[in-house]
Amino acid sequence: MLDRFITPVIKPMLKPLVLLLDKKQVQPDQLTLIGFVVGMLAVPFLALQAWYVALLFIVLNRIIDGLDGALARHQKHTTPSGGYLDICLDFLFYAAIPLGFALANPNENALAAAVLLTVFIGTGSSFLAFAIPAEKLNLPRPQFAHKSFYFLNGLTEGTETIAFFVAFCLWPTYFPELAYTFAFLGTITIFTRIHGGYNTLKNHLAAQSSTTDTNPINTAIEEPKT
Repeated sequence: MLDRFITPVIKPMLKPLVLLLDKKQVQPDQLTLIGFVVGMLAVPFLALQAWYVALLFIVLNRIIDGLDGALARHQKHTTPSGGYLDICLDFLFYAAIPLGFALANPNENALAAAVLLTVFIGTGSSFLAFAIPAEKLNLPRPQFAHKSFYFLNGLTEGTETIAFFVAFCLWPTYFPELAYTFAFLGTITIFTRIHGGYNTLKNHLAAQSSTTDTNPINTAIEEPKT
C-alpha cells in the first residue's frame, strides 16, 4: 500500500551509491546475490536472539535490494533474468525471517511463524500468478513501470513487510501478536489481489473480445453473386 509513496522518496537517496557502484563496475546480478547472502545472515542471529545484529542485516538487505534495480536501470541493463533472480531471492529472504524467530523460541513463536509463512505463500502466489497472464496480455503497469514483474497493489507490500520485520526485532517478545496482526492484514491482501486480478483479466479479455467482434476489418465480406 505504501510502496507507491516510499519508492519515489528513496530513489534519489540511492543515486550517489548507484553512481559509485557503476564506477566500480559492479553488476546488478552480483549485487542481488550479495544482498541475499547479507539478508540470510540475519537468520542465525535471530536464532541466537541477537535482535539488533539481525536487524542490521535485514536493513542492509533492503538497501541492497533497492540498489540492484536502480543500478540495472542506470546501466540500461534491465533483463528478465535479473528480475527473476531478484524476486526469487526476495521471497526466500522474506520466508527466512519468520523461520529465524521460530528457531529463537519454538514454544512461543513457531505457530505464529507458520501462520505468517502460510500467508506469505498466498500473497506471493497471488501476485506472481497474475504476472504471467498480465505479461502475455501486455497490461499497463503505470504505478510500477520500473519493475520487472507486474505488481498488483495490496494492503501489505514491501514497505509494510519491512516495517513489521523491524518491529519484530525491536519488540521480539511480542512476535506472536505482531505476526498474527501482519498475517491478518496479509490475508486481506490475498483476497483483494485475487479478486482484483481475476476481474482485471476477465474484463480485459471481455473488452478485447468486444473490440474484435465489432471491428469491420474482421467481418467476413461475402462475394457478390452473379
